[in-house]
Amino acid sequence: MDKFGKSQPVKRIEDNRFLTGQGRYVDDIAPEGALRAYVLRSPVAHAVLKGIDVTAAKDAPGVHMVITQADLEAAGLDAQMTFTCAPNRDGTKGAAPKRPVLAEDRLRFVGEAVAVVVADTLLQAKDAAELIEIDYDELPVKLDFDAGGETIHDVAPDNRGYDYAIGDEEATEAAFKRAARTVRLEVGDNRIIVNSMEPRGAFAEWDGDRMHLAFGGQGVWGMKGELARCYGVDADRVRCTNPDVGGGFGMKGMAYPEYFVLPYAAQQTGRPVHWMSDRTEAMLSDNAGRDLTTLAELAFDENNRILAYRTHTKSNLGAYNSQFGQMIQSFLFSRVLTGVYDIQTVYQRGEGFYTNTTQVDAYRGAGRPEAIYVLERVMDRAARELGVDPMELRRINFIKPEQFPYKTVAPETYDVGEFSRVMGKAELAADVAGFAARRSESEKAGKMRGLGICYYIESILGAPNEDVKVEFVDDGALIYVGTQSNGQGHETVFRQFLSDQTGIPADKIQVIQGDSDLIASGGGTGGSRSVTVQTNATLQAVSQMVAGFSEFLAGEMGVDAADVSFDDEQFRAEGSNLHPTMLEAAQMAREAGREDLLSWQTTATLPGRSFPNGCHIAEVEVDPETGKTTCDRYTVVDDFGNLINPMLAEGQVHGGVAQGLGQALIERVGYDDQGQLLTATFMDYAMPRADDMPMIAFSTEAVPSTANPMGMKGCGEAGTVGALAAVSNAVQDALWDRGIRQADMPFTPARVWAMLQDGRIAAE
Repeated sequence: MDKFGKSQPVKRIEDNRFLTGQGRYVDDIAPEGALRAYVLRSPVAHAVLKGIDVTAAKDAPGVHMVITQADLEAAGLDAQMTFTCAPNRDGTKGAAPKRPVLAEDRLRFVGEAVAVVVADTLLQAKDAAELIEIDYDELPVKLDFDAGGETIHDVAPDNRGYDYAIGDEEATEAAFKRAARTVRLEVGDNRIIVNSMEPRGAFAEWDGDRMHLAFGGQGVWGMKGELARCYGVDADRVRCTNPDVGGGFGMKGMAYPEYFVLPYAAQQTGRPVHWMSDRTEAMLSDNAGRDLTTLAELAFDENNRILAYRTHTKSNLGAYNSQFGQMIQSFLFSRVLTGVYDIQTVYQRGEGFYTNTTQVDAYRGAGRPEAIYVLERVMDRAARELGVDPMELRRINFIKPEQFPYKTVAPETYDVGEFSRVMGKAELAADVAGFAARRSESEKAGKMRGLGICYYIESILGAPNEDVKVEFVDDGALIYVGTQSNGQGHETVFRQFLSDQTGIPADKIQVIQGDSDLIASGGGTGGSRSVTVQTNATLQAVSQMVAGFSEFLAGEMGVDAADVSFDDEQFRAEGSNLHPTMLEAAQMAREAGREDLLSWQTTATLPGRSFPNGCHIAEVEVDPETGKTTCDRYTVVDDFGNLINPMLAEGQVHGGVAQGLGQALIERVGYDDQGQLLTATFMDYAMPRADDMPMIAFSTEAVPSTANPMGMKGCGEAGTVGALAAVSNAVQDALWDRGIRQADMPFTPARVWAMLQDGRIAAE
């Protein structure tokens, strides 16, 4: 891999404009003279909505209109949000409560959209919103995610959204009965707010009978379909675009109420309408992440091999089903349920419950971090109770290289893996052998030190197919992609890959994304899918280009098409002095009037999923006087298969680890007993800062995937998937000798100090 673009650490080209203020985010590109929208949100968590009086607001200075759910329905819109339903264990469907775009009849969480004010300026819209009178009768608030309590939806009287299961309950119970040892641990996974650097925003405008919605999202085609459904129009009358997007993390992958209201407002006023969330509004209304508890159990034989694995998870769904929430918490959770271990007897039960809180949905790695976090926490507990070294227990139970391809109980088929080799490299890189000496030094300073391990695996998710179009223009090429960058560096990597495959200089390639008018369809970004699926499509397009140009050049060279070859830089044929580059061949085709050779569009489908995996090792130091926990050392060895750009991969891992450490150490959503969000600003919700982060030692140990031609595995969410359990296990290790047997995230100073006091009291 010595050519430019082949596993070379090329710097991100998009950073130049981002760092010099030249980014084009939603707020930067809103049309001049656009009206401003402001969303009035529910002030209470649960109430009967008796009426909304907007009379005074409509008459306020600068106001053009005030929109309620009744207005949308009167206009003939299908003003309901779509959602996913999970199945129940008995074969029935889970609950399917309707969610209106704007509240009607009931208010179900603080921050639910009630009305939208459209005015000349944002301040005028806010002032007018103060004049809206909402008549409501408050109801008791439901916050715990368990059966019972005040009913939130009539279709779910006990507030249970689903009761799903996978696996063989009887066989699992039998395995536990014959086991030599069993281990169980309840694991909490704290709720978090995504807090993307750029909050959500959008603007809508009309061109004749065509609507255009520009929004910060993770793909445009899902939203395009949703708008066509809502407005009852053909999809070709809807254009959706994503400009630069400042972070998505799964949260921006779905539709939100504001996106349905803005086109209606723009249509009625005859002017573009622009809405931008502020930070507190985002914390109130963006779909949250995690928020579940799991009772996990492992059964072992006398040789410490796992006989069976059993889990019972209770998930907070928030007030409504979302587009992906129930699916994330059930189906995706099961994809990597058994991790990297040879476990064929499993029973997983998952229950989801409605609460009077914001919806809980996809967050970076959703499903995979939950599954791996639970499994790696109970594996760590098992090592302690069995008296086995944590790495040795993992080695005993790893799926062995000769067992691949390996079919899991999910069912998924892992194509390749050499987990012992990867963990061995991580053990050396982390200097595990020197841990005892470092712990001794910490103890001399009055501190406690712990080491934690996590071996994760994840699967790339989303549609296995993707679209691409390559168009030759004067002295260059455009590549239209169906994915959407949210800051990952797609422009660099897709340009680099096409350059590598075609010999077109990278600086003559422009990446076009996020416009439903320019490429027919696409899967967007999420689930670590983008680079793998997009480059697979690009490879197919390049193959077609080479075949097409070879046939054309055969006539120019005076040879048969079969005699023309392409060496990734030039076309050649024995006996011909012509050896044009791809760009030169395109120019020759243009001069010959062969416009058909200047644009290539294709759809390609991956033959199978790939499974990035790796080992994270964390060391923490705890101050028993204050409870402050510091992550002192962090080592990652990942198997991402073949890489296009190692620098981008390392950046993704660093960001993912930072997010994982944030959740593990400081992030936590808090509600009071009335469902009011207590962590609605950065004064109250802690975000990881530079001084919270250790130096992250990163390296790779590639075992190329056999599930795609490039041997790639994806990497975008890997850092988060591994970090949660590695840090948590390290904290548990540090606290173990103080009698602490239950240590759950987040490990804030106050919580850790309280754990230590409880341990001291228990020991007395």
